[in-house]
Amino acid sequence: MAPLDYLRESAAISARSFALARELTDLGGLPEGLHPLALRLVHACGRPEIAPDIAYDGDVVAAGRAALAAGATVLCDARMVEVGILWDRLPPACRTFCTIDDQRTRKLAEEMGTTRSAAGIELWRPHLEGALVAIGNAPTALFHLLERLEEWPERPAAIFAFPVGLVGAAESKEALIAAGLGVPYVTLRGRSGGSALAAAAVNALLLSD
Repeated sequence: MAPLDYLRESAAISARSFALARELTDLGGLPEGLHPLALRLVHACGRPEIAPDIAYDGDVVAAGRAALAAGATVLCDARMVEVGILWDRLPPACRTFCTIDDQRTRKLAEEMGTTRSAAGIELWRPHLEGALVAIGNAPTALFHLLERLEEWPERPAAIFAFPVGLVGAAESKEALIAAGLGVPYVTLRGRSGGSALAAAAVNALLLSD
């Protein structure tokens, strides 16, 4: 078989990918400070057409970077989000935290009659103040976080909300938009989302474009 014609070198692939993302994505509806993050979202899913569905409040990039500089914890709803974050770029004082596999989470989920992703939010409270929240899997996690933020005084520094799916994903993100928490956030309206997008949003804070 003759060699197939495709880019092989990782730096060339990355450069071409981001060049195409910039060329094909209409960023006109977003503030300039959000453009690098939006392009990383496009790069992560290969879909320039998502740009008009990106919703945000506040300066989520500045808030997120300030939090990381201060040693913030990155709270992740799923391991897939956690492993997608560029750990080697995190400031030394920062760490990621995911409770999906914690033994207490399974028991809480049974007691509460909900998913482990949602129940795990209960274990976030000691780490929530000033943290970055990255949700890339479960709509129930975002719904439950919003419920708890109505009761708890702790506030994260920023929320990156990209739950995905046919049941509850679009609705959970609309609930975030409507909540008026006063916490900077970025999300993607509709059913699309996923762990790669949540990790890409966090990584946008760690990389300069």
